[in-house]
This record gives sequence, structure tokens and C-alpha cells, in this order.
Amino acid sequence: MGSQLFRTKNIDQLISDSEDPEKRLKRTLGWISLTALGIGAIIGTGIFVLTGTAAAGEEVLVPSLLKAPLLDVILHGAHATGATGRPGAGPAIALSFFLVAVVCGFAGLCYAELASMIPIAGSAYTYTYATLGELVAWIIGWDLILEYAVSNMAVAVGFSAYIDSLLSSFGIHLPDALSQPAYSPATGWLPHFNLVGFLIVMFLTVILVRGIRESAGANSILVGIKLIVIFIFIIFASKYIHPTNWHPFMPNGWQGVLTGGAIVFFTYIGFDSVSTAAEECKNPKRDLPLGIMASLFVCATLYVSVAVVLTGIQPFSIFKGDAAPVATALHNIGLDNLQRLVTVGALMGMISSLLVYQLGQARVWFAMSRDGLLPKSFSRVHSKYRTPHVATWVAGIVVGIPSGIFDIGTLADLSNIGTLFAFLLVAIAVLILRKTQPDRPRSFRVPFVPALPILAILSCLVLMASLTVENWIRFFVWLAIGLVVYFVYSRKRSTLNA
Repeated sequence: MGSQLFRTKNIDQLISDSEDPEKRLKRTLGWISLTALGIGAIIGTGIFVLTGTAAAGEEVLVPSLLKAPLLDVILHGAHATGATGRPGAGPAIALSFFLVAVVCGFAGLCYAELASMIPIAGSAYTYTYATLGELVAWIIGWDLILEYAVSNMAVAVGFSAYIDSLLSSFGIHLPDALSQPAYSPATGWLPHFNLVGFLIVMFLTVILVRGIRESAGANSILVGIKLIVIFIFIIFASKYIHPTNWHPFMPNGWQGVLTGGAIVFFTYIGFDSVSTAAEECKNPKRDLPLGIMASLFVCATLYVSVAVVLTGIQPFSIFKGDAAPVATALHNIGLDNLQRLVTVGALMGMISSLLVYQLGQARVWFAMSRDGLLPKSFSRVHSKYRTPHVATWVAGIVVGIPSGIFDIGTLADLSNIGTLFAFLLVAIAVLILRKTQPDRPRSFRVPFVPALPILAILSCLVLMASLTVENWIRFFVWLAIGLVVYFVYSRKRSTLNA
């Protein structure tokens, strides 16, 4: 049984399986489209939604060690400073974004090597199947399902907040019962449902079913719009910066910086979404590494710039629980016309993020189904559009309904530990393949091996430890459910059994 659990799938067989005419995806994407996909996913939530909650932190009704970062509990025990809520990074959120970009750069190089070797849908799930074995692949695949789903729920909630902000600027106010979440840590449960968040997810699900070329084309237009808006915000809002707002720069010390970084980490996983589109790429061995690294560089520069300006024009503390911090800041300094423009850009940004994350999630379900670990229906390809339509519809429903229920802080806390765990395993996979298959062709090679992959592993562990104890508990509960599903259903139906 032990050998069965850790059996690996031959890389050549993985590539061969992807060429099955019944389950083959359409190759239409070049490196520019891939870079736009990465920017589309990365630039959106982090700038327009999570900058506020990561800078200001989060308070809870009932103090508890469950709300404190694990690293804080390890160092200080019952006296952990985060017991009353998640500590904010303050103006040092700009430093958080920079540090996370460095960590993602380490992980991105590892992704680029594996993606050029194994140009198959499924991202980290596929890479671990080829290196660490079926059980670990199942764990990371199950984990990626949570990662993509919760990430998109957070984006959908932010989208709803910006729609509400835009309408409010024209004197139109949506009823709370249809625009506010049913649950938040500060208020508890209320008879609400965020209808806007639900509807945008379902609308994009329809677009994704129609085809990857149409989805990528729409994404490229949205990316262009939001980049223009971001530059306009940086140029005009920077004139209203008051340096006093940057003091204290690190109100909660390095714990706040690390926790802030852990919160915004998932906003960088757009490059992970690039790798999930490997089977729809014209020249994956060249274009995937280019798309991954180019999107990371562009987005890191913009994240840091916006964070510096945002915390400079308004005190960071006002953004607590705010899912539309940029719009709030511009309204407070009297730039209502710019607020409307930025809000439109933010909406475009979040739509493109939703589009790419939903694309990535459906491809993970598709890859796991093709390997027999999930029901075969998830790997069905539409006869006309050549997209995994069943997986796309299921992913849309799974994301859409919780988007109407939960608040931005709760969702942001949940999503990041899965991302970090995936990055850690990808770095391990690079080390294993360098040892076990040193002669396999690699059109891109990670420099400074083993030092750089080890740095990626250690960095991910530090950021994981900066998330709350509650987050870790939820993560292990999700993994426990996944293991039950694997041993009851997936292990027996794995294609490797044949």
C-alpha cells in the first residue's frame, strides 16, 4: 500500500495523456497573452481590496489565541499580541508587498522550470504527481481547489464593495440585505446575501465555458484598462501625500509586516494561474517561463507603488474591514471624480482576477479528473468550445454561493496557507527532479540550485507561520476531509491502478 500511495506518474505519460483527442485542450496562447493572464490575476485584489485590511488588521468580538499568528503564539505563548485580532502591517504594507514579491520570485523560478518540463494543466498538482507521488499530489490538488475557490470568493466580495461605492457616488444605495455579507467576525451572522458577488462569478463562468481565446482576449482588454487607471491614481493621488500618515511605519513590528505579507500573498498567485494554462499555450517551453517572470516583475512594482501612495494619503487605521480602500481614500480627500475612475478600473481589475482564478481552478479539477482522482465528468471537454465545461460550471457554483455569505477578512485569512503550501512543494519538486532526472531537457533552469529552492521553502514556512492558529486548524480540517475522500473514492479509481 505504501508503494501505491507514493507512486509517481511518468512525465512522458503525462504529456501523452494530454494529447488524447477526447480530452485535448485548444492551444491558442502566446507569451504576451500569458503575461496578461498573470497580470490579470495578480493586479486586482491586492491593490484594490486587500491593501486596506492587511494594513489595518482585524479586530474580533471575543479575544482568542486562535486569532493570533502561529509564530506569535510560539514565541509568546498565552501573551501573544494578536489574540484580539489579526495585527496590521500599517504603512509597512509596502514592505510586505516587496518581501512577498521576493518570495514569489523564488517560487516563480521553480514554477518556470517545472512548467517548461511538464507543460500540462494542473500546475503544482501535476508537478507533485510526477515527483512526490500520488498521495502528495492529491493533497496539493485538494489544497489548490481550496486556494483558488477562496481567493475568488474574496475578489467577488471586493467587487461588490466597489460596485456599492460607485453607485453611492451617484446617490444610489443598494439595500444591505442584498449587498452585505451574511457573516463577519465583527458583527456575527445577519440575514444578508451579497447578490452582486454571486452574480459576477456566474457571469464569468459563462464566458469561460465559451472558450479560452475569448476569455484571454477579454482579459487583455481589462488588464489594459486597469493598468491605465493605476498609473492615473499614482500620479494624481501622490500630490496629497502627508508623510505624517507613514508614522509609525511598523505599528506592530515585524509580526505585522509578516502577517500582512501572509494575507496579501495569494494576490501574487497569478503566475500559478499562468502555469495551469500550459496545455492551451502554443510554445509552453519558451512562453511559460517568460509569462511567469514578466507578470511577477510588473505586478510587484505596481503593488509597492500603490501601497506607498494609499497609506500616505490616509491614516491606515481607517481601512479596517474596508473592502474598497482606494475608493474610500479618494473620497476622503475630495477627489470624487478620480474615485469614480479608479472604481471603474478596480472593477475591471477584479473581473480579470476572477476570470483567471476561475480558469485556473477549473483546470485543476480537470487534471485531477483525468487522472481518475475526481469524477470523470469533470474532465469532459465541450464538443464545440473545447473547454472543460462541467468543471467550470461546478467551480462557478462552489465559488458563487460562499461569495454571498462571507466578508473580505475571513476569506483573505483562509486562502493564503494553501498557496504557500503549494509553492513549498513545487520548490521540493525541483530539487527531486534535479536529482532523479538530471538529464531531462529543461528549456529553463533555476539558477543557484539547491540554494534558491531551499530559500523558497524556508520563506514559505515563515509566512505560513505568520498566519493565525485558526487558519492552521481550518487548513488541517480541510486536508483531513481530503484524505477521507482519497481513501474512500480516489485511490481505487486512480488511472494508475489500470
